[in-house]
Amino acid sequence: MKYIALLRGINVGKERRVDMKKLKLIFERLGFTEVSTYINSGNVIFKSGKTKNVILCEIKQILKKEFDFEIPVLVKTEKEIKKITDAIPKNWQNDKQQRTDIAYLFKEIDSEKIVRELPFNTEFVDLHYIKGAVFWNIVRKDYGKSRLNKLIGSKFYKYMTLRNVNTARFLAS
Repeated sequence: MKYIALLRGINVGKERRVDMKKLKLIFERLGFTEVSTYINSGNVIFKSGKTKNVILCEIKQILKKEFDFEIPVLVKTEKEIKKITDAIPKNWQNDKQQRTDIAYLFKEIDSEKIVRELPFNTEFVDLHYIKGAVFWNIVRKDYGKSRLNKLIGSKFYKYMTLRNVNTARFLAS
């Protein structure tokens, strides 16, 4: 089965650096096949006959050992990633006029009620939930009014990993 591992909080700033070539080799050492990484933000695509829970445990253990810091990881099946991405309106883009992001959710906050609890100004943010993720679109000129910048300080931020719509669509293809 094809899986996508989404690593949270790596390669942002100078700390918590993870080399993608090394990450690929680590996944191959775990016995996963057809391993590839996509951009530097911690997206690993691979195949395995193991269950998602077994895969997640193995990945978390080896990453802690290899990098000497804990890396939160979500593992999604190809089908789950496609279902999330297919829910995003086709006309939502990342360009000069608009911004579209996806927050893949850890189980602690994976609930439809998250839409009401995020600190966004929904007058300026079009926000949607689907099992496993929330996604939003804003007109770039309204970014300041959207309160998207409040997400980082919110109690929910540590339970999600963000990707832009271009990355989400690539992972689903």
